[in-house]
Amino acid sequence: MAEGFQTGVPWVMCKQNNAPDRMINSCNGKKCGQTFVGPNSPDKPAIWTENWTTRYQVYGEDAPVRSAEDIAFHVTLFIAAKKGSFVNYYMYHGGTNFGRTASAFVTTSYYDQAPLDEYGLIRQPKWGHLKELHAALKLCSTPLLSGAKVNLYLGPQQQAYIFNAVSGECAAFLINNDTINAASVPFQNASYDLPPMSISILPDCKNVAFNTAKVSTQYTTRTMGRGEVLDAADMWQEFTEAIPNFDSTSTKSETLMEQMNTTKDSSDYLWYTSRFQHESSDTQAILEVSSLGHALHAFVNGQTVGSAHGSRKNPRFKFERSVSLSKGINYVSILSVMVGMPNSGAFLERRAAGLRTVKIRDKHDNYDLTNYSWGYQIGLQGETLQIYTEQRSSQVQWKKFSNAGNPLTWYKTQVDAPPGHAPVALNLASMGKGEAWVNGQSIGRYWPSYRSPNGSAQTWYNVPRSFLKPTGNLLVLLEENGGNPLQISLDTASISQVCGHVTASHMAPVSSWIEHHHRAKNPAKVSGRRPKVLLACPSKSKISRISFASYGTPLGSCTSSLALGTCHSQNSRTVVEEACLGKMKCSIAVSDRRFGGDPCPTELKSLMVVAECQ
Repeated sequence: MAEGFQTGVPWVMCKQNNAPDRMINSCNGKKCGQTFVGPNSPDKPAIWTENWTTRYQVYGEDAPVRSAEDIAFHVTLFIAAKKGSFVNYYMYHGGTNFGRTASAFVTTSYYDQAPLDEYGLIRQPKWGHLKELHAALKLCSTPLLSGAKVNLYLGPQQQAYIFNAVSGECAAFLINNDTINAASVPFQNASYDLPPMSISILPDCKNVAFNTAKVSTQYTTRTMGRGEVLDAADMWQEFTEAIPNFDSTSTKSETLMEQMNTTKDSSDYLWYTSRFQHESSDTQAILEVSSLGHALHAFVNGQTVGSAHGSRKNPRFKFERSVSLSKGINYVSILSVMVGMPNSGAFLERRAAGLRTVKIRDKHDNYDLTNYSWGYQIGLQGETLQIYTEQRSSQVQWKKFSNAGNPLTWYKTQVDAPPGHAPVALNLASMGKGEAWVNGQSIGRYWPSYRSPNGSAQTWYNVPRSFLKPTGNLLVLLEENGGNPLQISLDTASISQVCGHVTASHMAPVSSWIEHHHRAKNPAKVSGRRPKVLLACPSKSKISRISFASYGTPLGSCTSSLALGTCHSQNSRTVVEEACLGKMKCSIAVSDRRFGGDPCPTELKSLMVVAECQ
């Protein structure tokens, strides 16, 4: 069908190895240098359509993290081993699933661990390490584009890919596939040390310009600065949703209807309401509900019974609670909640959501309400009236904040934008589950009460400054489970700390290679350049303090606690402060001379620096 359009440009099909001819099959994933079977015909390029820089986060699961070293290794392997001609980063810039755009159980924050994070801040070292990688690959462009590839065995888990151009230019990629042990490999009458799971890039087949496992780029720490806390009860108002019953609903059915087909994705919420006659004097019973997801809130005779939810891996769940019945007619109202639509996989048209069975049992009777008459209400009253907007907010009777923690309660207040230009985030750690709006714009679903195995959850929610006015912004939240709005704050995101850790075995920055170095008559001029710690604060901030500096054998890393090692130059802090304090960026070479002598001649030294930005 696609070819029938005769567009005149190639079609690309990701993850489709049997794509029909003329279409270009490509690879998606994290390890396409290993997993890609190659183009399915010799006249097609090797394309990596989605190189996952991390993975989207799911409610109830730990945040996925992928290291800069791992990304660099597999990109380089794809270029060298598969003769890859294109790598697309997914995502290179993280973002936000505003409104209800997030798919099933996916958090509002999307790919925040990308090289540019959700707020547009540079996430180091991922951003800088990849920049160095591509600069090194560009140095190899002529042999890669026009050279013949040769594979060379260097050891049981080591190999080389060599590209020789007709012009005489040569580029080599030395690979160590051992995940645990470093390796020293011979190549062209020289020896090269390769860290575990790493690739060294030699743009001239002699000098190492880059190693995927050696990160020279600084690490950055993002801080959420505490802003205005909305802790004054008199600044909040609330509106509690009415619980509909069978008699108040207009849509009726003799069975439990499937949720997605009923709501047409017009709302996350679908009320299922029914009624039954109870003649027994026994007032205590058990309500049993099975649901295909994703969450539910149950009410009997207008009283809260409880809530339950599934998970992304298993959206189907069961709900069982004790309930109190009245003699005579009893009303059952169950709010079925979706947390995004399914977005991938086979047979999407067969997916289902919503309630499957509803039963009530006591000591004497069992009521299978599944095939009773059911009344339906799509969405909530506040949604229908759009009370989250300034124009429609007056259509309901708001009350003073009661702090009762009732389920299905709307809260509203006025907030001012934080001063400055830093990205803004709403801290909703004190809330349960729901959705938030700023000036009528939905900033997405929130669910901080659903913790991952390690206890984490998304608590900050991006509020673009384009959504905000300087003062008097309308903030409205729909809270399903209770929550406490008195602890909400409007915070700002910034890069507050930078850290560099470079050893004497690191390479000099790729940018420091002399122009057209592969034609240089004196390769030693290239290899003799020093590795450096390069620090840089974000725009409009400067290095205000050096909190740690050690030239020698410092302990720890930029992502763990730090301490002085057995070898430490006493000049470390003085040298670093002279080079960096009061500047937006600075550079310090890993050099004995720079630090006034060798503090331990027998040790391989490194420089570790942690700086504060303000």
